[in-house]
Amino acid sequence: MLLWAGLTGTTPGIAETNKIPGKQAAKTPVDFTQEVQPLLAKHCYSCHGPDVQEGGLRLDQSELAFKKLESEATAVVPNHPEQSELIARITSKDDSLQMPPEGERLKPEQIDILKNWIQQGAEWKKHWAFQPPERKNPPEPNQSQWVKNPIDAFILAGLEAKGLSPAPAADRVALIRRVYFDLTGLPPTPEEVDQFVNDSSPDAYEKLVDRLLASPRYGERWARHWLDLVRYADTNSFERDGDKPNAWRFRDYVIRSFNEDKPYSQFIKEQLAGDELDQVTNDTIIATGYYRLGLWDDEPADPLLSYYNELDDI
Repeated sequence: MLLWAGLTGTTPGIAETNKIPGKQAAKTPVDFTQEVQPLLAKHCYSCHGPDVQEGGLRLDQSELAFKKLESEATAVVPNHPEQSELIARITSKDDSLQMPPEGERLKPEQIDILKNWIQQGAEWKKHWAFQPPERKNPPEPNQSQWVKNPIDAFILAGLEAKGLSPAPAADRVALIRRVYFDLTGLPPTPEEVDQFVNDSSPDAYEKLVDRLLASPRYGERWARHWLDLVRYADTNSFERDGDKPNAWRFRDYVIRSFNEDKPYSQFIKEQLAGDELDQVTNDTIIATGYYRLGLWDDEPADPLLSYYNELDDI
């Protein structure tokens, strides 16, 4: 989009952007990922992206977009659209300088988006999936005595923001039934209810939760969520509905993984590449059965559609 080679000074477009007063910046913050990045990708990346960097300019990475070029020009100068060569080029009236040089030109409203984004500081926010997790400090709600852990603080702050108060504490019978159904999917026996109700120790609930987490029933209950997600079944579906031999081995692998409290990252690696890991075991080989799950049509009417359905499942 922007051809920077041979640029030796300020281009005519710069003078035009000198008229932009700071007060004209949009009051609503411009969303980089939703508004700015799509414009850059459509109009700029073909010449100034990961594959091609004409004039040494690359606009898909902030540190390179903000970097001064050999011409001494800078494509994006945060807070200063009037100094940003990007704005100068897309607003220039000179056909030899205006960008993009070919194809669809930017519309006035699209140019305004880029101007306002730069005026607001040119925040270059990565997509949430590529941002490392950040630990947030818990809020400080008014009823601090109700808070027993950081999760409580977030919940209570949300309630107070809406003018609501927490529900009264559940009695012990309701509490044990809830935790049993949550963690094992099964109700407690009358004897287990009586034992919990009569346990006066301050950590009675914590002991109950630890016992249920250590139960094999916990893995059986919670593995079902993952098995549903990856479309586990013992048969192939459709009219023939043939068996998937040994599919149960994958089911049991998932149950074991939950009961062993396996790290999620390891759990995913084993299913995607269990036969390529440094430590290959029977379990990691079984984990690759993930690729055999989902619908299987042995006589698809549309083979290409069937192929893409399989990719979509993966």
